[in-house]
Amino acid sequence: MLFFGKNRISALRAEVKKYIDANLIVPKNKAPKMMKPSRAFDMDMQGSAPAPFPCAECAAPSELENALNNLDESFSESLLRRIDERGMSDAECYRKANIDRKLFSKIRSNRFYKPAKPTALAFAVALELTLDETADLLSKAGYALSHSSKFDVIIEYFILHKNYNITDINEILYSFDQPLLGSF
Repeated sequence: MLFFGKNRISALRAEVKKYIDANLIVPKNKAPKMMKPSRAFDMDMQGSAPAPFPCAECAAPSELENALNNLDESFSESLLRRIDERGMSDAECYRKANIDRKLFSKIRSNRFYKPAKPTALAFAVALELTLDETADLLSKAGYALSHSSKFDVIIEYFILHKNYNITDINEILYSFDQPLLGSF
């Protein structure tokens, strides 16, 4: 699956490997401690009904309705705004992100569409977003970048080094047995 010179990709892979080694958080080989369930959990497990709102000061349904009526910008809205701000056409963006037209159409037509994380990151790469802008766009889809994920550390490396070539990124992701960006 090498699209470019083997030496160039090998050198790039070596650089990414150094970055992964320096930034990936590897959990220690300890079994997680078992927490003793709370009394409320014990009672619920015995079949009792869940408790109603515990106090009068807790969120009332009208507050919830107000919060739901004032949601932040969705992933779709944020993506479309960023495409416009960059002066790109929709087609330029989804092609550069390696996303097919049908998927882009779903995102465009459904304000609440939640893409897969690699899809959201493919758009961040296509739009050449900074790390902060990428984090903001990902949060709109309910995701974050983490140093406990090799995939995320690789993407972070490319964004920090301003290498937005999706082919290079996918070459390196493939070499580390990680999911690829875009849709195929």
